[in-house]
Amino acid sequence: MSLEKTESLVLRTVDWSETSRISTLWTKKFGKIRALAKGGRRLKSSFENALDLLTHCSIVLLRKTSGSLDLLTEAQVLHGFSGLRKDLNALHASYYLAELLSEWTEDYDPNPVIFEQALLALATWSDLGDGKVCAGREERQGRIAAVLFRFEFILLLELGFRPELKMCTGCSGDVDEFQNVFSPAGGGVKCRTCSLADRTSFKISSESLQVLISLEGVSMENLQIIPLQIRKELRKIFGRYITYLMGRRPKLLTYLEAGCI
Repeated sequence: MSLEKTESLVLRTVDWSETSRISTLWTKKFGKIRALAKGGRRLKSSFENALDLLTHCSIVLLRKTSGSLDLLTEAQVLHGFSGLRKDLNALHASYYLAELLSEWTEDYDPNPVIFEQALLALATWSDLGDGKVCAGREERQGRIAAVLFRFEFILLLELGFRPELKMCTGCSGDVDEFQNVFSPAGGGVKCRTCSLADRTSFKISSESLQVLISLEGVSMENLQIIPLQIRKELRKIFGRYITYLMGRRPKLLTYLEAGCI
């Protein structure tokens, strides 16, 4: 057993006893871990607010043997992302991000890119909620959605599920831009002929396809506001593809669809 220090993002907490709780954390050094915080439920706990959901914190933990929970010994808040609670769409997007990391990643599989991109997305949404970025309601929704689509795309890349967007996943032929079809089972676009026997496939517009293609290389600073109709179509694409890969529909998708993000 050894003491380790790392940064983490709190994905989930559950009560374990009258005084303690178990936290699911996405850490920079170790990936997803589950750790026991003894005394974490006490009013005057040494952890204070560091174990609140979606908190970015610095932690010290005692690594245990395989099959046992790690023991959390220290946790200090680095960023609370208070602005998330001031915008419902930003909050739903954040909960969805936490759900994907908690339910769709393996324990002890570190990925610094995912960690940094998750923090960047949360910080951007928090700034929007705090009003640090001057934007009207529609523009704010468009920005929240663009950041979320970018995070989902990067997550797919890092987990090895990059969607094929330039050639048919069935026959490897060129795809007619006026008859684009996306196939969750195929892992990308298909031509009209190959999609006929694919029950998971559905038609998408060339405009949405171009936005999808652009997400791979664009930086957070250069993200463009996405029009409402394209947002709806992208939400359908990401939602169905991730649902197929996870084997279940993420719970927060319903709220994202309702808010058009």
